[in-house]
Parts: sequence; structure tokens; C-alpha cells
Amino acid sequence: MNTGPYSAATVNGELCASDWEYHTELAAWTLSRTAVSHVSHHFPMVTELQGSWERDAHKVPAPLPGGPRMTDLYSKDACSLLMEKCESGNWIQLMDKADRENEDAPAEGQCADFVSFYGGLAETAERAELLGRLARGFGVDHGQVAEQSAGVLQLRQQQREAAVLLQAEDRLRYALVPRYRGLFHHISKLDGGVRFLVRLRADLLEAQALKLVEGPDVREMNGVLKGMLSEWFSSGFLNLERVTWHSPCEVLQKISEAEAVHPVKNWMDMKRRVGPYRRCYFFSHCSTPGEPLVVLHVALTGDISSNIQAIVKESPPSETEEKNRIAAAIFYSISLTQQGLQGVELGTFLIKRVVKELQREFPHLGVFSSLSPIPGFTKWLLGLLNSQVKDHGRNELFTDSECKEISEITGGPTNETLKLLLSSSEWVHSETLVRALQTPLMRLCAWYLYGEKHRGYALNPVANFHLQNGAVLWRINWMADVSLKGITSSCGLMANYRYFLEETGPNSTSYLGSKNIKASEQVLSLVAQFQKNSKL
Repeated sequence: MNTGPYSAATVNGELCASDWEYHTELAAWTLSRTAVSHVSHHFPMVTELQGSWERDAHKVPAPLPGGPRMTDLYSKDACSLLMEKCESGNWIQLMDKADRENEDAPAEGQCADFVSFYGGLAETAERAELLGRLARGFGVDHGQVAEQSAGVLQLRQQQREAAVLLQAEDRLRYALVPRYRGLFHHISKLDGGVRFLVRLRADLLEAQALKLVEGPDVREMNGVLKGMLSEWFSSGFLNLERVTWHSPCEVLQKISEAEAVHPVKNWMDMKRRVGPYRRCYFFSHCSTPGEPLVVLHVALTGDISSNIQAIVKESPPSETEEKNRIAAAIFYSISLTQQGLQGVELGTFLIKRVVKELQREFPHLGVFSSLSPIPGFTKWLLGLLNSQVKDHGRNELFTDSECKEISEITGGPTNETLKLLLSSSEWVHSETLVRALQTPLMRLCAWYLYGEKHRGYALNPVANFHLQNGAVLWRINWMADVSLKGITSSCGLMANYRYFLEETGPNSTSYLGSKNIKASEQVLSLVAQFQKNSKL
């Protein structure tokens, strides 16, 4: 029986509670009491996180005969009742008094009760509703912020002594803290609490993506959770672990299932990816050794690889590694295993740690590069073609000679025909069409990576990730990923982002500060061709 923090404790399918009303009121009391408890200025130390990832969070007594079923308790009405109890304000007033009297923080059992309640909400919409109401109803008290701000301004005008002013500023800082942060803080101290919060944020991100919850309050709560998780999963708490064919079977299974970039086909495929001339590393939290959080696959090659087939399909040159054949380390896949950790800088830290590890193993190794997919390129290109088709056949993407050649091969208008062809993977079976599309698609892809921006930064998320790390947009590779996923998402193109270790710091600063993208001559030449031959 699973009694972890993400599921409700049950016995033979019955909810472990003797009284429906008592249980619901207790859950509501927990949320309101915790949400207004005073927030510490320090995150829990790592010792408070030990064991919090896997062990059971809370056990409650067995139910009395005739108790309500779990499906009754965790219904939509129960969720509404919970939030109504929290929003009534009775417990908020009581806890304001308790804070002034320095009473103890909410009991562990009451926080676990809320965790159990949330875990019993099976439907995505139910969880989204609770999270939305939590964000709106237990965020910052704007009235308190206004009151405390006025107090600080008044003291400054009165030129009171520093101690009085500092106390007033401290009260203002406290008022600016969302009340749900206190709930998250106390949940993190539970066994399994941090893992619960990671999954809760994953639910929140999913609800936002599905537009089940929206608005500034929801975005603010997501930011608060992300900030707390960034502290708990900072690099000092992370262990670097290498995966080999002799690693535990469950670790190999998790690595295989987590591979999101180039899916692992079978155990022989997995054996190649952790065998000679290959390295696989992951970060685990110090409280849960062996539990992958983010995984990085590396190929040890003689040069910067230009296609993924040579890495994931071809066998290594020999079963025994020869160090003189290794001149480059290629980062060809990085995957996050916990969606609730999106935005936490795990991948950046992992690459830096792996570089140091490889330099210790191979002191002569000096070339570090990625071989990265370009997700979103096909979608972006189809959007351009669609807009030009609607604009009475306007052509601003291809030269006249390119249009003529493509039309002769396909037998139809360039934009309309390509829009249909690029929506599938069939076009790659025509060698003539592949050759005809190479030049225009290469320059369009160069512009997509270099010129298309979101708030001044690279629109493509993979490009943005590596550029933030200080890498150089080094090379764009034609027909580098001929898998179905590679063709449909990026027309078979892949990019190398090269890491010049002495320049990563200045490059990162330039990109983040001035939004300058460092690119090679090949990429800049393709961008110049785009600017000359295409008009957007």
C-alpha cells in the first residue's frame, strides 16, 4: 500500500478517517493556519531534507466502520469546502494572534493532512482549481503591504532612529511574502515533502499549459515555488553520478525512460550509450543518491559530430577505448526527469561538472560541443509558408531560381507544395528535393536560430539554453537527424553549440546583458545569405 505524500492513505479502498466533516475541517484548518504562519528568512538546511524524497509522509489511523469512501472525500465539493473554510478568515485572525505570541509552527501532522488531501484529487481540473484558489486567496495581503509601506514612509519623514525604521522595514518585508509560501516551507520539512512540492509545481505548469488556471497570481505562485526549489536543488546539494552497464538495473531503466531527445529503443541501444566512447552522467540530490534528476549523454569522438546517426546507431570503433582517438566531447542529449524542476538551473550546472570530470579523465581533451536538436523550426517555417500562401502567393523566402527548381520537382506552386510536404516526412525520400531544399532551408534555419527573438533572446529554447551558458552557435548541419522526430520537428537539421572554456563567462555575460549572440563564420554567412535573398 502506498502511503507516500502524493497519495491519500487508505485501507481496503476506504479513507482513513472516521468523520468526513472532521477531516475536511482539519484540512482547511491546516491550510489557513500554515499559510499565515511566520515565514523564516532561511530555507531548511540540507539536514532537514535528508530522507524527504522517498519516505512516507504521514500515516493516519485505520477508519472506523462505515467511514466515507476516498472518492467522496476528494470530490470537487470537498475541494470547494476546503477553500471556503480557508477563505473565511477565522483561522487567519487566530493565527495573526498566535504569531504575535510566538506560538509553535503548525504541527507536522496537519501539514501532512493537506498533502494527503491534495494527493487524493485525481482529476487534473480539481488540482488546478485548488491551486488557482490557493494562488488567489493566499498570496500577498495587499492591504497589509500598503499599511506597512505607509508606516515606513512616515518614519522616514519623522527621521526616527535606525532601529525603529529597520523594524518597520522588516514588517514590510514580511507583508510582501505570499502566505502560501509558509505552507510550502512547512511541507518541505515533511518526509517526502520536497518531492511532493516538485510534483505540485509540475501540476501547476501542466494546468497553466492547458489554460486551466491563468493570471498574475498563478504566475507569481509558480515563481515562488521555482525560487524555493532552486535553493533546495542548488549545486552544493547535488551529486554527480556516472552510469555504466554495471549500474543498478533500476537506474538504467530510469535513464532509458527519461531520454526525451533520442529515445532508447532497447537494452542493446542502452548498452551502447553507456559503453566505450560514451559517457552518461546524472545529478541526484544528496538526500536521495541514485535518483536521477537531470541526465546528460556524452559521445567521445575524434571531431565535432555533424549527425546523430553516427552516435546513437553506429557501433564504437572498438570495445576498448584508445585515448589517442578521443579529441572531442559531444553533449548530444540532456533530459530533465522531473517536470516540476523546469527552470531550475540543473542542466547548466551538470554540463559544467561533467566538463571538469572529463578533463580529469582525459587531460588532453580540449574540444567540447553539443549536437543539439532544433525543436520548433518546422513549425516556424510552416507558419511563414502559410502566411505567404494567404497573401496571394507572395514569395519572400526563396529566390526565383529556387522557386523554379522546387516547382519543377514537385509539380506545383512552391509555397503551397512545400507547406504540404514539410507537414510530413515523405519529402526526404526524394534525393532531388532534398538537394534542392538544402541551401534555402540552411539559411532559413540560421536566421531562425540567430535572428528570431523573444524579448531580445533567442526564440529557440535549446539555442537560448546553450547561449546562456556561454556557448558559440558553431555549425548548422544538414540531414543530421533523419528520424521521424528529427524530420517533423526540424526538417532533419541539428546545430552544434561549441564551448570554448576560456570564453564561456564573457560570452554568457554578453548574451544575458547585451543580448549578443556569438556565432561562427558559417552561421553568420548563412544569416547574410538570408538577409540578401529573403525578406521578412
